[in-house]
Amino acid sequence: MKKRWQTKTLGEILQKTETVNPLQSPEAKFEYIDVSSISNATFQIEATQRLKGKDAPSRARKLVRENDILFATIRPTLQRIAVVPEHLDQQVCSTGYFVLRPKPGIHHRFVFYSLFTDSFTGQMESLQKGASYPAVTDGDVKAQEIPVPPLPEQQRIVGILDEAFEGILTAKANAEKNLLNARALFESHLQSIFTRRGPGWVDRTVDQISTNLDSKRVPITKSDRKSGEYPYYGASGIVDYVADFIFEGDTLLVSEDGANLLARSTPIAFSVSGKYWVNNHAHILKFESMATQRFVEFYLESIKLDEYITGTAQPKLNQKALNSIPLPIPKSVEAQAKIVESVESLQEETRRLASLYERKLAALEALKKSLLHQAFTGQL
Repeated sequence: MKKRWQTKTLGEILQKTETVNPLQSPEAKFEYIDVSSISNATFQIEATQRLKGKDAPSRARKLVRENDILFATIRPTLQRIAVVPEHLDQQVCSTGYFVLRPKPGIHHRFVFYSLFTDSFTGQMESLQKGASYPAVTDGDVKAQEIPVPPLPEQQRIVGILDEAFEGILTAKANAEKNLLNARALFESHLQSIFTRRGPGWVDRTVDQISTNLDSKRVPITKSDRKSGEYPYYGASGIVDYVADFIFEGDTLLVSEDGANLLARSTPIAFSVSGKYWVNNHAHILKFESMATQRFVEFYLESIKLDEYITGTAQPKLNQKALNSIPLPIPKSVEAQAKIVESVESLQEETRRLASLYERKLAALEALKKSLLHQAFTGQL
């Protein structure tokens, strides 16, 4: 640590904050900052609720002032951290936040940046308690130590970090936008292929062009699984590697998990080959040709399955519904293969671009961590 720097706990450099009870002024309006108000992408308060005192939730009890730092103690590793802007001075936040108000001589943004260091986030992760809603206490936060240089040095460091982080935020936003655009382009191309039907196309259902092998599935619990070399597939990919196999050859696995299909958070369908085991969360379809199999895989990825999914508590794409899905397809296997080849080519280019943007995002995140480490070890 540099000369004239001191190590202090956050509790030592913070002022006391106030609590309020909006219910005591039932008609007075205020802005309420709840735990979901802060974005952990921009680290700003992005949404508040305009409430009357009589409508205040029981958690609306902490008064905030301009330049206070809010740190969500519920799920602390999500890093819902923000500085209170001028227009929210004297408003109210949830008790799910710890309010950090630095004493004179301590720059509020220096404290703000300290909450993103690996040492602080690591401590929060190790101290959080609770399974459903892991949380830390205000006392846990106050007990954390940070290096504190003289105020002019704090100001210099904050200036460097503000400028650097603004640039990183802009670069991240651009990379994320490009990543979304690349994926959107692929999805748009998929949809255009299947809506632009040419001569020689026919309408079929999934069961007319494939054989369903679901009856051959054998559920195997985690405690009964023996580790081995064969992939054990579930609704979204490989779950484990096991010592035995049931299926061999090329098949198309289609997810049964309606919730994930509606959210499109996992692949709808994916081709597998070799020797493998499949659990009862994925349908298994066998086709006469790989061209047909891949054509159906891409088609299923291009459509919405909302109308085929049944059940509310546990939405599911059952075998009957899967078999009934109408599918436009060229009669000729050669024509199917040409379409598959063009889609695979675009898919590969999309993956290349996605990988490029993902690497850029990872590099920007690494740069942030490096700058923070240098800042709080006196190397900046």
